[in-house]
Amino acid sequence: MKNNFNLFKMLGLGTLSAVGGVFVSRKAIDFISDKIVYLIMTEKFSKNIWELSTSIQRFNPNILVETELRAHTKSFIERPIGGPRRFKFLQDIFFNIAQLETLPTIRETNIDTSVVIGPQAKQPLHLTIPILAGGMGYGLALTEAYKVAIAKGTSIAGTATNTGLGPWLESERKAAKHLIVQYSRVNWNKEEYILKQSDAIEIQFGHGANAGAGKTKKAEKIGKKLRKRMGLRKGQDAVIHNRIEGVNSEKDLKSLVDYLKDITGGVPVGVKIGAGKYVEGDLEIAVNSGADFVSVDGGEGGTHGSLPILEDDFGLPGMIAAARAAKFWAKHDLKGKVSLLVGGGISTPGECLKMLALGADAVYMGTAILFAVTHTQVLKVVPFEPPPEIAYYHGKKSGKFNIDKGAKSLARFLHATVYEMEEAVKALGKTSTKEVSKEDIVTINKDVAEIAGIDLAFHVLKR
Repeated sequence: MKNNFNLFKMLGLGTLSAVGGVFVSRKAIDFISDKIVYLIMTEKFSKNIWELSTSIQRFNPNILVETELRAHTKSFIERPIGGPRRFKFLQDIFFNIAQLETLPTIRETNIDTSVVIGPQAKQPLHLTIPILAGGMGYGLALTEAYKVAIAKGTSIAGTATNTGLGPWLESERKAAKHLIVQYSRVNWNKEEYILKQSDAIEIQFGHGANAGAGKTKKAEKIGKKLRKRMGLRKGQDAVIHNRIEGVNSEKDLKSLVDYLKDITGGVPVGVKIGAGKYVEGDLEIAVNSGADFVSVDGGEGGTHGSLPILEDDFGLPGMIAAARAAKFWAKHDLKGKVSLLVGGGISTPGECLKMLALGADAVYMGTAILFAVTHTQVLKVVPFEPPPEIAYYHGKKSGKFNIDKGAKSLARFLHATVYEMEEAVKALGKTSTKEVSKEDIVTINKDVAEIAGIDLAFHVLKR
């Protein structure tokens, strides 16, 4: 123990000497480093400070920290933006190169990136790009300022934002060119005057990072303005239920879809689900309800305040979810009739285009949108506070966020992402993102080939 104490002293001196080498001679540095290495090389493992390294390697750093947090908390731990899990499936998919057998598209060609959500609805939702902002709720996660910035940024880019689980914001509606209202497992956002202001409605039964689980936001964490917007009494908790009230059967869901279409004059009404083992069964019920679009969320999706077990151990990877949904769409001839949206951890232009190639009509982003909106404004909180402190409702530095800067950052991110997708479409010899299909992709992974129904790169391939 004494040797370890001395080792810590020397480590401290070594650090100081590294930073302020002007004040410590090379000879002193050499002596300290030799002593440190000597102790590590000669002490028994039971007394050796290097045992800490061995112990840490038995866990990855995330598990180690979360183990300690569980040991410290009186209830449970909540992550601010979701879990760390990622899958390599999309990385094992590659695009074709158009050269001679297929010529690349002429450089000056304008690429069509538009998409129609709910093509058979009375009032289809027309977007300029096939990327939407996913649902992130005010009060349950983000500040009002962030919601407004996302609304402004998506408007500049020509796409839609989503209210998420949070209560209605007039400021968000005013800032958004296209606003999707979530009709979800909460008691707010159900009033007719709200529903009538939507450009589309998404009935939310669950999502990839939280399954269909509910949760409670305690009354003491709800400010006066937020409480009023949620329609809560003083001292009343905000509850996200496991189910949507009144929807307990396929018949109930169809009645709700019909009601929402009627009350809004026919804007697209969709259903959002997290992709589970029996995803086709959920898709069948959603489509049979008369939904104009279905949003399928993969397990990599982000969220605020969900339990780690739900983020890490529930749901299907996004690529598998998209592939199975696309096969369902093809089997039932739904392309061009019901829109398929997919999401869950999508963050790059390549991932967006690969999802479209697999069969999705559009994709939605959450975490990437959040990072893009924040951009350099994160410097207002780091290194002494974590980034969520500027974005979240209870964040200590949330007042430092600039809405217009955030909106411009998001718009630039979306424009840059779509530009890369446009150039990729040209490199495939196509003229529209809607033309990109499984014909344009190949894989080196046999599992991916089987799951998604795409060609293996190992074989000689012809059109």
